[in-house]
Amino acid sequence: MNPTAQAPPRATHRWLRRCVALWLASGVWLALATQPVVDPSAPATAQQRQIDAEIERTDQLRSTDAKAFGQAIEQLLTLRAQASPQQQARIEYLQAYGLSYEGRYDAAITHARNVIDTSDDVDTQFLAGLLIANTHTLRRQFVDALRQLDATVTLLDQVSTRELRHRGLWVAAFTYSEVGQQALGLTYAERILADEPTPRTRCFTQQVKFDAMQSINRLPSDDRPLQAAIEQCESLHEIAAANAVRMTLAKKWLDEGKHAAAVQMLENHLQEIEQTRYAYLIAQIKAILADQLLERGDLGQAEVYANDAIAQGSADNNAYSLASAYRTMFRIAELRDDSGQALAWYRRYAEADKTYLNEVKARELAYQMVRQETLEKSRVIQKLDSQNQVLKLQRNLELQSAKTTRLIVVLLVLLLASAIYWTYKTKRVQMSLKHLAETDALTDVCNRHHFHQLATHHLQQSEKAGAECALIMFDLDHFKSINDHFGHPVGDWVLKQVAQACRTFCRRIDVLGRLGGEEFALLLVGCDLRAAGRLAEDMRLRLGNIDTSQTGQTFVVSASFGVASTSREGFALDQLLSRADDMLYLSKSRGRNRVSGHQGEDPPPHPGNGQGRDRSAPGGPAAPGHAAAQGLG
Repeated sequence: MNPTAQAPPRATHRWLRRCVALWLASGVWLALATQPVVDPSAPATAQQRQIDAEIERTDQLRSTDAKAFGQAIEQLLTLRAQASPQQQARIEYLQAYGLSYEGRYDAAITHARNVIDTSDDVDTQFLAGLLIANTHTLRRQFVDALRQLDATVTLLDQVSTRELRHRGLWVAAFTYSEVGQQALGLTYAERILADEPTPRTRCFTQQVKFDAMQSINRLPSDDRPLQAAIEQCESLHEIAAANAVRMTLAKKWLDEGKHAAAVQMLENHLQEIEQTRYAYLIAQIKAILADQLLERGDLGQAEVYANDAIAQGSADNNAYSLASAYRTMFRIAELRDDSGQALAWYRRYAEADKTYLNEVKARELAYQMVRQETLEKSRVIQKLDSQNQVLKLQRNLELQSAKTTRLIVVLLVLLLASAIYWTYKTKRVQMSLKHLAETDALTDVCNRHHFHQLATHHLQQSEKAGAECALIMFDLDHFKSINDHFGHPVGDWVLKQVAQACRTFCRRIDVLGRLGGEEFALLLVGCDLRAAGRLAEDMRLRLGNIDTSQTGQTFVVSASFGVASTSREGFALDQLLSRADDMLYLSKSRGRNRVSGHQGEDPPPHPGNGQGRDRSAPGGPAAPGHAAAQGLG
């Protein structure tokens, strides 16, 4: 078998982690999504009390009996005409939940948005907003998901119960984990667990916590915490959540080399998992089993599991499990020397997998496809050579002509290969030189010149499109003291850590650059002043959490931030930089380690806008962890 055709096991596990997270959100999270909201106005009639009881019964069936839940939804819809407006909103919300659970995301979003527009109850609006955000995440529309989440969490302090707040934090933990911020998602999950959640909420939150910990390689070496979470979920009859944690434990064992134990555990609970009727989870389990049994050499059983995973994955359009199963079938065909089937399975695998692979994986995939085509062409050439050998005995003249033709083909191939090679080498050199000219060598972010180029371009495009932009400028506090006390190597280390931390907040359309010394700037496209202020505050907190112990020294990294917006300053970059710089100096003058935005007043005077100037302000440095956002919004 060609080893280059195999994806690394850890990459496979990473795909499956994402799949289970998506499945959990479509099924298990929705078990957290609704609780009956009692309308306090007007006494309830006997019929309304009956409807309330039916809603409560339906609510209890959400994650324990999928079939009975669907039947209960149908029963509720027949009672909708006799329900009060508040009950109608609750019924429509449960209907949206059921649609999302079935994978009918467009219809689910439509119903949930109608709940927000028609209901005057904050709790119901909050839950509907969380459902919409989570559904966008399931569809991999992370921009829409984060926008909806940002709009919904504004109601967090207005909801009536702690349990509702926990649900909001749970969706935030799940969404941030899905966009690659597993550390931030873990923070939200631990925040829930520290706030005495209900047993049911604790069950689901621990699943998110362990999944995030696995993504960033922070799972405990001891299996007992995961086993305890499984037992707790099973005691609540939350079989789906229990098996989601069990899958995380199995993947942990696979990473530790305990393949036999992982396979045995999954096979022991396979019937239980199939009874949940969750196609997404079933497909993932069988894809894992197919891959592991193939590694054992059990091609027959691996083929059975792979075909089951394909059937389940096709029913739910589960591209992750399909990609894994197709890859297993391709490898089986290769081991059986069935080149035709191998090529057919490989094409299916490439089609299912291409959406989720990054640029490096895409290049590897292209290499595999070209390699298969080259093998086919080689077989054709060999066949022609054999025919020419036969013709050699019959027609000497034709043989000589064929040899001449082959020499010309070889020469053209060599010339073409040489041209492609040198074109590739030249392009690599050009890209390397361009990168060196545009990137700060120490922090690997845009240098000052390239930042000005990109920022000016984005501002011009945003002005034409009528989109708002915001600029965040920040300067590290007491950076000169760090260099003086601990040396320039430590100072360089701090600059690298700051750039790395800030890069995680950037989208593809944002521009991050080092303006000089310890000064950085971030242009946010399509972002208003309030959102930029929140992002700056998150960045300030992230910088304060940088662990400096690996330098051999103990000190706190902090920065002062200034925020400006095109809604106030226009789209001229120099004007935005000037206003953000003024706000930055205002932060310095008020004690450092804080965020300042437009306040409608001029900041204290400061000496010029020169690179690397001293922004030290009266009053000394702020205490670690003390900061405030000034005048944003």
